Amino acid sequence: MNGPLSNLPLPFAACLIIGCLCLYSLLGLALARRFFVPRLRISGEDSEFTGAMVQAVMVFYGLAVALIAVNVWETHSGASSTVSLEASRIAGIYRDVSGYPEPIRSELRDELRGYTDYLIHEAWPLQRQGSTPTRGVEWMNRFQQTLCSFEPATEGQKILHGEALHAYNQLIEARRLRLDAMLVKLPGALWFVIAAGACISLAATFLFKVHDIRLHAIQVLLLSAFIGLVITLVFAFDRPFQGDLAIGPDAYILIRDQLMGN
Repeated sequence: MNGPLSNLPLPFAACLIIGCLCLYSLLGLALARRFFVPRLRISGEDSEFTGAMVQAVMVFYGLAVALIAVNVWETHSGASSTVSLEASRIAGIYRDVSGYPEPIRSELRDELRGYTDYLIHEAWPLQRQGSTPTRGVEWMNRFQQTLCSFEPATEGQKILHGEALHAYNQLIEARRLRLDAMLVKLPGALWFVIAAGACISLAATFLFKVHDIRLHAIQVLLLSAFIGLVITLVFAFDRPFQGDLAIGPDAYILIRDQLMGN
């Protein structure tokens, strides 16, 4: 679910989603009780059948949304793990290059420190806005040029250089996974199933012949609010790097402060 709704704070998005469902429920209930239900000959046995059908509809809808919610949470959790992985790769290669001789050691450490600052102060705000940061490629290219320009003079330096190159490749892979995680979202077909299923499930509750319309409206509104909360949960976790539940750059900040210093 993209567009203007993605840029709203989560409480406002929740109120909008729940409000739309409640409005749909009230209007649908009023129209059904005025024009449709009076034309039906509903007996006690019919109400039992209607109740069984509503239960079946809600069970299938609940299963579908539950599977989607689990998938969205796993995607969100996977994106968080990818962020932690990239941060750990930065820490690993920073320690590796600390064993290089001067002046290349300071150059490599400064470039890693600059890349980490870029992630914290520039890349993350862009990701929060739904944009893909691109300047990280420049930092990685500069670091690769500096790293590959080093000529090992001893066996120890050869081993260290090989480990540093391996760590650099792992960092590139982790960075690519993070950028790919930004593009993973629920397809429109699944959002259609969620929205259409909510409308169908609520519409099924309009067909009960409840004498007090206030009781009927309260029950339908409670169901609408609950469905709206579940849809809000799916909506929030479908955006790992956006919104109030977005993954933050805390892992990079920790490495920047504790390992890299000033």
